[in-house]
Amino acid sequence: MNLWLRLLLLMLRLRRASPVDLLDELVLDLRVLPNDLDAFGHMNNGRYLTMMDLGRLALMERTGLLKAARRERWLPLVRGIEIEYFRPLMPWQKFRLYTRLISWDRKWVYLEQRFVAGETLHARAHIRGLLRAADGNVPTATLLQAIGAADLEPPEQPPEDVRDPGVQTTAV
Repeated sequence: MNLWLRLLLLMLRLRRASPVDLLDELVLDLRVLPNDLDAFGHMNNGRYLTMMDLGRLALMERTGLLKAARRERWLPLVRGIEIEYFRPLMPWQKFRLYTRLISWDRKWVYLEQRFVAGETLHARAHIRGLLRAADGNVPTATLLQAIGAADLEPPEQPPEDVRDPGVQTTAV
């Protein structure tokens, strides 16, 4: 993560923020800064992914999962991201990053993140990830129990391409 100043400011804001439920959508208000730009003068495609780290970290903090992960020494890992870019974000443009947990199964958690400026969707991503302990992957039942949500059922099935994107090749 190369957004150290934003990370520091976010963590300071999160200390004062109230907890949220696991299925709540979290919103971060952000702005495109000059160091977010690529050679074409809009937000770099890779920067979207880095900003998404901030949204997932904020969701983990506000749900109590970050505290449990630190206590248990669990490491959050992303297995796959499917992102669609619709419109560029321009210098100094304000936008909102929405992060929400879509669903989970025994192994994976599935999230959606959206970049929205005004009423316009600029990018949307689906993420598949998990938490890993020193001795292997942490079952979602264990992480739900760690935050007091053991009885919570997954709300819906994630999109097929998020559950198992696999590796597909096309002959040329």
